[in-house]
Amino acid sequence: MADAEKLAAVRAALPSLAAAIQLNTGSVGPMPADAAAAMAEIEAYERDVGRAQLEYFLDTLQRIDEARAAVAAVVGGDLDEVALTHATTDGLNLATWSLDWRAGDRAVTTTHEHAGALGPLYALRDRLGIELGFADFDGDASDDDILAAFDRAIGPGARLVTVSHVLWTTGTIMPVARVAALAEERGAVVLVDGAQAAGAIPVAVRDLGAQMYSVPAQKWLLGPEGLGALWLAREFLPEARSTFFSYLSWASYDSRGAYQPQPDARRFQVSNFHRPSIVGMARSIGWLTMFVGLEFVHRRVAEMAGRAHDALSEISGVTVLTPRDRMAGLVTFRIAGWDAKAALDELAARTHAIARTVPPLDAIRISLGFWATAEEVDRFVDGVRVLAGHAPGTLPPRRTLTIIDR
Repeated sequence: MADAEKLAAVRAALPSLAAAIQLNTGSVGPMPADAAAAMAEIEAYERDVGRAQLEYFLDTLQRIDEARAAVAAVVGGDLDEVALTHATTDGLNLATWSLDWRAGDRAVTTTHEHAGALGPLYALRDRLGIELGFADFDGDASDDDILAAFDRAIGPGARLVTVSHVLWTTGTIMPVARVAALAEERGAVVLVDGAQAAGAIPVAVRDLGAQMYSVPAQKWLLGPEGLGALWLAREFLPEARSTFFSYLSWASYDSRGAYQPQPDARRFQVSNFHRPSIVGMARSIGWLTMFVGLEFVHRRVAEMAGRAHDALSEISGVTVLTPRDRMAGLVTFRIAGWDAKAALDELAARTHAIARTVPPLDAIRISLGFWATAEEVDRFVDGVRVLAGHAPGTLPPRRTLTIIDR
């Protein structure tokens, strides 16, 4: 298809685009109608036939493998390296605790990480006495400055470096491969939070040099909430510990009646999953890769995010915090004189856009998906331009339409 024709087909397959300008995929993306229909079909089956049949359970295991394979295709891994999880945070927890920690060991992260990555690290510090170091840099710092901050933070005894592929705050693409090379020199493994990368930009986990990579289903992969995946490098799997038990993590009984663990990443699948969501996740990612195509996805994300960045940067009184040369699908900005929450509320009312704030920065963050149109971007930017030209309380009244019910 030509791009215009393909974009029309894509938008028709994402019904929620008709409800608002969807600019919050960094939190939750629009779900394809095909995936929602597949989930509804499974829900109807469970309602009408039940969920307790052995055959249905065995079929569910195959559906889990389909979802795992879909993630592997997106991140550039193999099926045996991917475990299904309940969210990015779930994967980050499993990965963080997969090391054989001892008091005095050191973990390193950045001052820009999401709570989902910080939580397990603080737990390590508080429960086991692990030293926790931070690479401190500005959110739009150069790659060299970021690497220098990691060089200072990764001291003796470092076992783990946790870093985002794309910062959730400013949307900066991090120099993960360079950080991983430095970590390897110091004897540390690398865990990557891929929440704002997988499905937005090309991801090739092996080229990054990381040992673990955690992703969500509901953001740029457009799947249901409550699911995600964890990739573990095949070479790292033998030393990675699964600290939880689940019958899904084990293959069978041996001759003495003892459980036998899965030899691959499936041993990190610590519990069962909502079956309709498993199907929805596999269907959404399959829709992205086979119907839309990742080349189109990544190219359109870059084009629309770049368009928004350039237009916002030209508005007097607007400060864009996202570096133009190292951006994915997120654009974070401030409007002078405006509190971020108040500005976002006003923008939502004027442009019918759904976005979010970044509280640590008192800024607004928009997510530009491959389905966005130039008209939607321009409409939102026009709303920002209006706010930037006025102080709160001095805005011209919004246009309203009175409907009289007779």
